Amino acid sequence: MLSHEKVWAAIDALAARHSLSASGLARKAGLDSTAFNKSKRLSADGRPRWPSTESLSKIIEATGVTLADFLALLQGGGTPSGPYGSPPASVPLIGFAQAGVGGFFDDAGFPAGQGWDHVDLPTPAREGAYALQVQGESMLPLYRDGDTLIVDPAARLRRGDRVVAKTTGGEVMAKILLRQTGDSVELLSLNPEHPNRVLNKSELEWMARIVWASQ
Repeated sequence: MLSHEKVWAAIDALAARHSLSASGLARKAGLDSTAFNKSKRLSADGRPRWPSTESLSKIIEATGVTLADFLALLQGGGTPSGPYGSPPASVPLIGFAQAGVGGFFDDAGFPAGQGWDHVDLPTPAREGAYALQVQGESMLPLYRDGDTLIVDPAARLRRGDRVVAKTTGGEVMAKILLRQTGDSVELLSLNPEHPNRVLNKSELEWMARIVWASQ
């Protein structure tokens, strides 16, 4: 029997099959990035909201699957076969520009305050993880405008990790951690047109590891 839960689970599973979040799948299909967010799956009065046939047609075309493939996901309940074997998780989402404004993070770099949207993930994220949406071209060639980076402030940092760092002046940047000492941190720029950065730790508000990217 076709159900609201199975249809949305099939969409999540299709996204996971292509290493995308639900938002990433929507963008890939030329839809609004929030089209498949969990907040859009119920109306204001709590009634189930179904995806349109046009939306389904677009994601099928964008991913190159057949209608039979999508029906198979429906029949299987849509559960992603990821490493965790559980439904997609949802984490807070904010743009890089907003991330530089006070009130969105605590002193350790964990999400706080109000104003967050949410983005779905193909596998569960650790408590405290969140998503940052790339804005602009400064992170090319690795990350493009509109890509979503999943950040885990609790993850251990090691040389060579891709990280997001925020300075005490409010600048937020994505870099590669080259080295850190007791007093300073050296960061390699992703874009060769932008210089590497050496920051005193007193200039650094927080730094967190990028654990996943939706592109």
